[in-house]
Amino acid sequence: MLTRSRRVWEVSEGKVTPEAIYLRRRNILGAAIGGSLGLSFPAVADEATRFSDAVYPARKNPAYGVDRPVTAEKLVTSYNNFYEFGTSKDIADAAQMLKTSPWTVKIAGLVEQPRDIDIEELVKAMPVEERIYRHRCVEAWSIIVPWTGFPLKALVDYARPLGSARYLKMLTFNDPSMAPGQQSFLYSWPYVEGLTLAEAGNELAFMSIGVYGKPLPNQNGAPLRLTIPWKYGFKSIKSVVCFEFTDERPKSFWEALQASEYGFWANVNPKVPHPRWSQATEEEIGTGQRIPTLLFNGYAEQVAGLYTDLENEPLYR
Repeated sequence: MLTRSRRVWEVSEGKVTPEAIYLRRRNILGAAIGGSLGLSFPAVADEATRFSDAVYPARKNPAYGVDRPVTAEKLVTSYNNFYEFGTSKDIADAAQMLKTSPWTVKIAGLVEQPRDIDIEELVKAMPVEERIYRHRCVEAWSIIVPWTGFPLKALVDYARPLGSARYLKMLTFNDPSMAPGQQSFLYSWPYVEGLTLAEAGNELAFMSIGVYGKPLPNQNGAPLRLTIPWKYGFKSIKSVVCFEFTDERPKSFWEALQASEYGFWANVNPKVPHPRWSQATEEEIGTGQRIPTLLFNGYAEQVAGLYTDLENEPLYR
């Protein structure tokens, strides 16, 4: 008889606190914490519904769960980094300026056939499901989110990269008239991120189109964002418009700004501090508790092997 060992970060779906129960239990506490953090909980503007009929509710994949309750939706959609719309965490209202329809995705670079494809057509070609992941910010806070989307590997296979491709470079939109943060000369726009093809092909790498069983709100990276749970959150680029396959390692947005603090790899490691703060613990948004940070954010079993020959690289910033 074959038996399956449960992975360290994995729990059965039945043990994950249902969102409705969690929200009721945390209602008063969440409001209090929101006040202490200076958060507001604006009503989410009309969300894109283009995927609703065909995608939601997506099949839940029980192989991807965590050992902590899901974070309240109002917190996840109200406490956001999205520098295209400003440097505040209270960015949800400003992000409603983002126009997500129409949305064209470019597949470019070292592929058999470069192409532009509408986001709806792309999603139709992908195996959509729901996964629950930890999300660890480099600023030492964390949340637990049920994402709807598809494996990044499925998109890589769809793109058919050439054998010479070694990296996947991703870019977001560049429209200063729509996104006032992009008018700032302090940053090099558009936002750029990159992965090795080995990382992009890992089972955990995920492209998200929704949260909490509904389409992504603008502030969470609508209509398409990377979700890469073993890395710090700045690697999870939002509102992606281009996937470029290349043989040169991309220089990411934050790496270009301050490479000594925000590198290409950005793997979570509690033993490697940020130059200005410790990464040994993190604040759990929604409870205010500080909890120990785990190597690779708890996903070491699945991803540590990606880095066995890279000991001389700064893997943890």
